Amino acid sequence: MKNKTLEELALYRAALATQAAVQRTQLSQAAIPLRGGLAMADRGLAAVHHIAKRPVLLVGTLAFAAAFRPKRVAGWLMQGWEIWRMALTVKRHLSRS
Repeated sequence: MKNKTLEELALYRAALATQAAVQRTQLSQAAIPLRGGLAMADRGLAAVHHIAKRPVLLVGTLAFAAAFRPKRVAGWLMQGWEIWRMALTVKRHLSRS
């Protein structure tokens, strides 16, 4: 009786492992169109983390640019603010779902 149960468990485990392998392959194939966008998002996050660790770099760059092109820097700040607000809105909507 014990051997039969162990054999059944081994077969069940093998079936689950096969199913997981098939699902991994399907997921990998479904993600192919997303790779370019995800890579770009990854680079963007890396840049944000880099700048977040060095706030003096951001402030210095903005101050330098503002000295020569204040209207352009004001435009960048406005765009950044809008992007920040949109990101917070999306985050709130996703957390509700």
